[in-house]
Amino acid sequence: MERICVFCGSSSGKDPGYADAATAVGRLLAERGIGVVYGGGQVGLMGVVADATLEAGGEVIGVIPKHLMRAEIAHHGLTELHVVEDMHERKATMARLSDAFLALPGGAGTLEELFEVWTWAQLGLHAKPVGLLDVGGYYTKMVEFLDHMVTEGFLGEASRDLVTVDADPHAVLGVFSRHTYTPVDKWAG
Repeated sequence: MERICVFCGSSSGKDPGYADAATAVGRLLAERGIGVVYGGGQVGLMGVVADATLEAGGEVIGVIPKHLMRAEIAHHGLTELHVVEDMHERKATMARLSDAFLALPGGAGTLEELFEVWTWAQLGLHAKPVGLLDVGGYYTKMVEFLDHMVTEGFLGEASRDLVTVDADPHAVLGVFSRHTYTPVDKWAG
C-alpha cells in the first residue's frame, strides 16, 4: 500500500485525544512508508496528521479547492499540494491518488467524504479498503446506526462489512494489508 487517504476534521475537537490519535496515525503511516493524501489544510486534525507525517519523514499530498485555500489555510509545507477547482475534483483527485481510505473524527465534510468512498466501493467503482478510526468512541453511535440500517433492511451485511471499524490504527492497517475486494450485490436482500 503506497498511500492512504485520511479524512478528518478541519477542527481539532474538544478532546485532546483526537489530536493525539491524529499524531499517532501520521507517525505510524510514515514509519510504515505509507504516504498520506488529505484535504490540504494546516488547521485542525488535518494539519495535525500532515505535520506528524512530515515530521516523521513521510510523504504528504494535499488536495484543496481554490475556495478553501484561505478558509482551511492551505498547508504549504507538504510534499505536494494540488489546488483544484471544486469539492468534486478534490474528492476525485484524493481517491485517484490513494490505495485506501481512513476516517478520523471530523464533521459533516468528513462524513460526506467517507460515505461517498464507501458507496463507490459498494457500487464496485473501486476496490480499495475503507476504515473508521473510532477514537475514544467518537463513531460508536454512528456504527450502531449502520448496524441498525442492516437490521432494518436498508443495507446489506456485505455492504456494511466494507467499512472496517477499530480504535487501534495498527489493527485497521492490518485489515487494509489483507484486504481483498469481493463485489457486493447492493440490490440483494
